[in-house]
Amino acid sequence: MTQPLMPMATAVWLVDNTALTFEQIGALCDLHELEIQGIADGTVGINIVGQDPTASGQLTWDEINRCQADPDARLKLVIDAVKALPRTKGPRYTPVSKRQDKPDAIAWLVRHHPELSDLQLSRLVGTTKPTIQAIRERSHWNIQNIHAKDPVGLGLCKQVELDEAVQLAAARREKMVAKAGAPVDADSVDATKTATEEDNG
Repeated sequence: MTQPLMPMATAVWLVDNTALTFEQIGALCDLHELEIQGIADGTVGINIVGQDPTASGQLTWDEINRCQADPDARLKLVIDAVKALPRTKGPRYTPVSKRQDKPDAIAWLVRHHPELSDLQLSRLVGTTKPTIQAIRERSHWNIQNIHAKDPVGLGLCKQVELDEAVQLAAARREKMVAKAGAPVDADSVDATKTATEEDNG
């Protein structure tokens, strides 16, 4: 086991019940340090009930106390006798309670990261390309009620995933500009990227 069974819920509990640093909690739960900061500030994971990892046998208080005494130490989970199977790649599952937040997240990503292709947006938020296109063109049936909100704050994706997608899009854009030998219009770059990614599957 490389991370707790319920990483966000475990992080909420650790923030509320221990003196561990944000970095230590983030490393254990595979969450960005800013997400842990958001949990502490009450802007991320507001409705998530904390999960005690000591009650489920994933962590011991001895381990927590060891790391509280040494901010540079890293928490180690109790090793299961039977290893869990790794999650296979597939469509991102979004809880029913968060599905109505998807349009708000898409609007935020389109506004703040226009370099992201439709394929990247659909993978980050778990939505469809027609929905993304409708929000881009402001032709979505509910556009009047859509308000741009950070998908990380909504719990639809991780900060690490968003950072990786932005870096990938920036690298792809630089490569295309260098290949063309001249500055390329942003809209044409996005259109070319989307077409290329769709061709690649």
